[in-house]
Amino acid sequence: MLFSYAALLGGLALLIFAGDLLVRGAVSIAKALGIPTLIIGLTIVAFGTSAPELFISLSAAFDGVSGVAIGNVVGSNIANVLLVMGVPALIAATPCDEKGAHRNALFMLVVSVIFAALCFLGTLNFYAGIGLLILLVIFLADSVRATRKHKKENGVSTTAEADDDDDEDELDVESVPENKLVATAYILFGLVGLPLGAQLTINGATELASSWGVSDAVIGLTVVALGTSLPELATTVMAAIRQHSAVAIGNVIGSNVFNLLAIMGITVTVIPIPVPEQILVYDIWVMLACAVLLYIFAAKRLCLGKVWGIFLSVAYIAYIYGVFALDFI
Repeated sequence: MLFSYAALLGGLALLIFAGDLLVRGAVSIAKALGIPTLIIGLTIVAFGTSAPELFISLSAAFDGVSGVAIGNVVGSNIANVLLVMGVPALIAATPCDEKGAHRNALFMLVVSVIFAALCFLGTLNFYAGIGLLILLVIFLADSVRATRKHKKENGVSTTAEADDDDDEDELDVESVPENKLVATAYILFGLVGLPLGAQLTINGATELASSWGVSDAVIGLTVVALGTSLPELATTVMAAIRQHSAVAIGNVIGSNVFNLLAIMGITVTVIPIPVPEQILVYDIWVMLACAVLLYIFAAKRLCLGKVWGIFLSVAYIAYIYGVFALDFI
């Protein structure tokens, strides 16, 4: 039991440190190459912070624990919108008006609907996985196209001549490394440290939760999902502290898309996963509602302040309560 608590606390500490380095390195590279921080959030940051979900889902699928394999992704997407967007809003105003956020949020909503429809077929199989991976390729291709268009419009090659562009959100130069090698080292350490920290956290938390006698689906939707969302939370909290708000919205949208398309796409291509009934009854609908909410944030170009932060955080607590309540019915 003592080891479980040690793993939990140690993992959290590593997540915060690695998340800080990843944000600083990613923003530095974005500034140097003239790439919008939104695009960095949609690619490098999102890929790095989604690594724990892939490891957990594959391991759970091979172990025959479908509740953890799917609950990990569904619960993580819910946590990303309610918690990962909510907590940073309590620290600093989080604008959702970044260029490209509306389009990507719409894509995330469409992908969420498609994934939910596939879940209601009963089993996510090889063909569903291929379909999800094709959508992932489309998403990445669109991100590359958007990056090239941005650089062409601003006449940027390999230098940050677009420092005054709105997409850079007036970055604090002193908070990010100017040397590209140092920035790359920051990113690499972050991409390695985040999944390691998440894994330590999950191991400790899962052992503690298992001793409480709850189902594997509940563990997947709550403890594991929250654990694998900690990289996103750590990254967006540090982004809010450093006033790099563009990374927050891009990270959440990109991470949710990667969770559904890359994590579940790769997992079910390797091994079919039956969808637990309890996820279809409650959690999949909450996930869809969260996708709609995030789309509204982007479409209305809202700026999330403390009121929204409180609402989203309380909504997540209510969701967790509902998961446990339904499990004991």
